[in-house]
Amino acid sequence: MNRLEIRELVIDVPERRDGQALTLSVEPGQVWGVLGPNGAGKTTLLHTLAGLRGPRAGQVLIDGRPLAMLGRRQVARILGLVFQERHDGFPATVRETALIGRHPWLSAWQMEGGEDLRLAEAALERLDVVHLAERLVSTLSGGERQRLAIATVLTQAPQIWLADEPTNHLDLHHQSAVMALLAEQAAEGRAVMMCLHDLNLAARWCDHLLLLYPDGEACWGPARNMLVPAALERLYGQRLATAEIDGAPVFVPVR
Repeated sequence: MNRLEIRELVIDVPERRDGQALTLSVEPGQVWGVLGPNGAGKTTLLHTLAGLRGPRAGQVLIDGRPLAMLGRRQVARILGLVFQERHDGFPATVRETALIGRHPWLSAWQMEGGEDLRLAEAALERLDVVHLAERLVSTLSGGERQRLAIATVLTQAPQIWLADEPTNHLDLHHQSAVMALLAEQAAEGRAVMMCLHDLNLAARWCDHLLLLYPDGEACWGPARNMLVPAALERLYGQRLATAEIDGAPVFVPVR
């Protein structure tokens, strides 16, 4: 199993002076939630951790090896990224899109085999889109596209998941199903880090939290230490009322 390590990392957020350096490890079996208001750098952080953009300072490592020193195919076999927004590159069906997740495991010009198809079908079934397998992606709703994006990463079978707003566009039932899937991935020994806007989803499903403030300040640690009303109210600039349901804290905005 693979470990994602962040050493003295300063993400490159446009029009913001250098923020606080981040030093933390996302261990196999952990579910990290990244919380913060719009513009705090959540997406920028995930893209930096995936190697899609460079940091201002610091390093990202996988099992002690600098991410920048690894080949892209090698990275893609270890790390999967669920993007917040996606654009259709060319016409493709749902099944063909899910099979893109197998590309890191295939050699140049190699066609997908029976096992690749089995993995894709299982992922589509798990995300409740297998009945759409022959549909063009361009005909899907926002929620169906989101579930397909997660199914594609599930088909990829990475050891480290980076998910940017994985519940975006989803109804309540599918939100819960996706969060349960990510928790299951961690329970099977994978590392998970996701950006969330829903504070209550983070409180319910994440065991570690990273709070990103608009000025570049940050704090992180076990969720039980981070879910402090004063810190969260400062994070969002919003008063909160708290309660507890099934052993998990619940936060409600106060007028």
